[in-house]
Amino acid sequence: MQDGETVRKRCQRWNTAWQAHGLTFSCYRRQAFLAKDRTRGYLADAVNRARETHGFHVWAYVFMPEHVHLLLWPAKEKYSMSLILQSVKQSASRRAVAWLRANDPAGLRLLATGQRDRPWQFWQDGGGHDRNIRNAKALRDFFTYIHYNPVKRGLVAQPEDWQWSSARDWNGLAAGPIPIDKQSFIDSAM
Repeated sequence: MQDGETVRKRCQRWNTAWQAHGLTFSCYRRQAFLAKDRTRGYLADAVNRARETHGFHVWAYVFMPEHVHLLLWPAKEKYSMSLILQSVKQSASRRAVAWLRANDPAGLRLLATGQRDRPWQFWQDGGGHDRNIRNAKALRDFFTYIHYNPVKRGLVAQPEDWQWSSARDWNGLAAGPIPIDKQSFIDSAM
């Protein structure tokens, strides 16, 4: 590699029929772009629209200030996790950039890449982590891990205290911005 060359990380994806996916992806340079409810709302809307377009179930999620965890189950035999993620990430980032352009142009400097062809970036390159969930134990482990993420970080005392998490829904406290497909999860976790 030569000085000044860009290294683009890639994430290997296996679109295996009927396997759930544990997804993790981060904001550009791990900045807290998801610290505001407005931006988290854009992301929730994007997940809901992508779900309708691509036909997947949402089993769990948590939006942290600088990263996201999703537990998804593609309800179709043939699917593309890359297209699902593109739908989610592109929609949310475009809305965030449009809001900044209209309301806080100076805020765009946090997304600045220094590249002429791509001046702003909301998400970290590389696609994040995509884990195929192959058994009930791995499913339960990832489910628990993502819900305890805000607790581990010291943001809340209990998982259900974090507003931008499906833990609230799973504990019967309130339906969150992303409906949870509980029955298909229960059937798979057995």
